[in-house]
Amino acid sequence: MPLSTMTRSVAKPIDCAMTAEQAPSEEAPLRRGWTTGACATAATKAACTALLTGNFPDPVEITLPGGNAVSFALAVSEPGEGEAMAGIVKDAGDDPDVTHGALVKSRVRRGAPGSGVVFRAGPGVGTVTRPGLPIPPGEPSINPVPRKMIAQAVHQIAGESADFEVEISVVGGEEMAQRTLNPRLGILGGISILGTTGIVIPYSCAAWIHSIYRGVDVARAMGFTHVAGSTGNASELAVQKLHGLHEVQLIDMGDFVGGMLKYIRAHPVARVTIAGGVAKMTKLAQGMLDVHSNRGRADLEGLAAVAAEAGASEELAARITGANTVAEAFSLALAEGVPLGDAIAAGAWRTAAPVLKSADIELEILVFNREGELRGHAPFAPVHSVSRPLNRR
Repeated sequence: MPLSTMTRSVAKPIDCAMTAEQAPSEEAPLRRGWTTGACATAATKAACTALLTGNFPDPVEITLPGGNAVSFALAVSEPGEGEAMAGIVKDAGDDPDVTHGALVKSRVRRGAPGSGVVFRAGPGVGTVTRPGLPIPPGEPSINPVPRKMIAQAVHQIAGESADFEVEISVVGGEEMAQRTLNPRLGILGGISILGTTGIVIPYSCAAWIHSIYRGVDVARAMGFTHVAGSTGNASELAVQKLHGLHEVQLIDMGDFVGGMLKYIRAHPVARVTIAGGVAKMTKLAQGMLDVHSNRGRADLEGLAAVAAEAGASEELAARITGANTVAEAFSLALAEGVPLGDAIAAGAWRTAAPVLKSADIELEILVFNREGELRGHAPFAPVHSVSRPLNRR
């Protein structure tokens, strides 16, 4: 269902992990969308208005945290005895959001005198079960900014001292949550109601970055002193098996190595492992803290130079320079017994360590192939070390 739109400029997006088919066209501006928090706020305002007046406003207008007024068309509305329900279909714009097209519903009831605005998790909205998140355990996973937006909308309709129970639900939210990190974070039963601005900027990767932050927060709150950030599923499974890690210690950092490290610098843990495939760890060793393929390819000539320093012959170095892929280069080095993986791990350590900037953190780098076999290792060492020598196994 189309939404009324406000006049706005479209910011240039930051590329996230995407397929060639998903990649946005540079010629067409990308359409922004709305967060689940904005949709829940609009649905709540419509339901609260109907509960008090008997009429559902359609479209319903809300004010975003930035001050812009935006309008939403109702997808469903349902009056009831002592309650009212309204629903909004989430439009994520051109962002490949798992909740795009989801029906976000709000059921509003009168609350106990003096209770204020109380939030409930309806079907498809998760409940927090682990510490370290912005919402304490036992509460619906409706984040602080959406809670503030919803409460302000209720107060606008019913006054500052209004007492209402607001139940947010998302049709199919429990299934959607399985495609997110909510289960790992201890958010069970559905998705989270999120958003800090009310607006989804296509391919901004904000949700992924925030999931990295929340993963670190939960691990710290549960008392873990070691976290492992992985670039993909194969490296995550391999590092979990190698160290016997709890799922909470596993951070799905994807390509955002720098983003994870900067957050850990401000929210430290004693031990940090970075685990990734040969190509992404080669790019990290070559100084790239964002290792997405759109940021550039690994330098095979530079990789050949590293191999030469690790003992490769001139012939092998030439073959590495002409290899089709980094994986092929690693296979060539492995066949001749050259510890290229360890050299790359050491280089990746030297790139990553200065970002942490802490004498109290030890860093480890693990390089795996696609089969999850260890191909390079820079063991734990304090990140205040000026350099680390080549680890010849």
